[in-house]
Amino acid sequence: LGRRTGELLRKLPLFWAAGLGFLLLCFLEGLCLMGCYYGGGWVVLWLLLKVLEGGLVLFVVLSMRTLQGGARQLAAGHLDYKVPTEHLRGPFREHGENLNNIRQGIQHAVEEQMKSERMKTELITNVSHDLKTPLTSIVNYVDLLQKPHTPEQESEYLEVLDRQSKRLKKLTEDLVEASKASTGNMNVNIVRTNTREIIEQSLAEYGRRMEQGNLTVIVNIPDEPPHAMADGRLLWRVLDNLFNNVVKYALPGTRVYITSELDGGEAVISVKNISRDPLNISAEELMERFVRGDASRHTEGSGLGLNIAQSLVNLMHGKFSLSVDGDLFKAEIRLPKAK
Repeated sequence: LGRRTGELLRKLPLFWAAGLGFLLLCFLEGLCLMGCYYGGGWVVLWLLLKVLEGGLVLFVVLSMRTLQGGARQLAAGHLDYKVPTEHLRGPFREHGENLNNIRQGIQHAVEEQMKSERMKTELITNVSHDLKTPLTSIVNYVDLLQKPHTPEQESEYLEVLDRQSKRLKKLTEDLVEASKASTGNMNVNIVRTNTREIIEQSLAEYGRRMEQGNLTVIVNIPDEPPHAMADGRLLWRVLDNLFNNVVKYALPGTRVYITSELDGGEAVISVKNISRDPLNISAEELMERFVRGDASRHTEGSGLGLNIAQSLVNLMHGKFSLSVDGDLFKAEIRLPKAK
């Protein structure tokens, strides 16, 4: 009975539990006062009741001081402080645990904010670097063209200008597309899409470059190709980014595996290749903006391709994931299966 009463009191809101306790103490005190007329034993009981009341008041005061101290520490920004709850009971313990949960939430929010600020700083640094490189080349070679030079040198300078201007154009286009994709400011037309056709169209753009990189492409698609609910234009752009990464980063003389299959209610497209350089970076970091597989950044590119691919797949209500196992790199696109 005592255990059930305790559970009932714990389940009651603090206001009603305090009111019920007050009424119970008033009733017991009334009995003691009435019993004082009949003997000294009731006086002793009344004194014991007062001691109990004093202990209860002391417990409430100490609990409140503990909670106030914890709240004061949090208000002062001491996020490492943890409210001691081992001596708290009932709603006071629950409140202390809530304060600790708030502390953890604030700490997590601060860490995320610091990470976001760090990423913004890195983004500005990387954008400045990637814009400055082709711009510097263009300015320098325009200056060379304005000075005396031979026809052979002019041909060489124009070739460099053409390459760097295309690189600058690609970077600005990627910046605009990354911004649109991340904010969802793009037109999306989701229809029944043949995954084989999209893969073959994308490979037609990169087939020669893969041959030049001594890469063997192996495509595994069932006779009845999976159909997905997707925007063909956006899905082509996703595969374009993935194949561009393969051309730039795959180890020459290795195979590139491209598959399309159904998995439950999803159409799954995967691209696997062996990386030329060690992948000393996690899959999550690779999908961040301006992050490349080569830490030295000696390859041309914006480092936006995988981030754009993820955003575009999300716009098509699909899932985009990467996995890294040693030097094995795998990208997977999951889209709703067409009915």
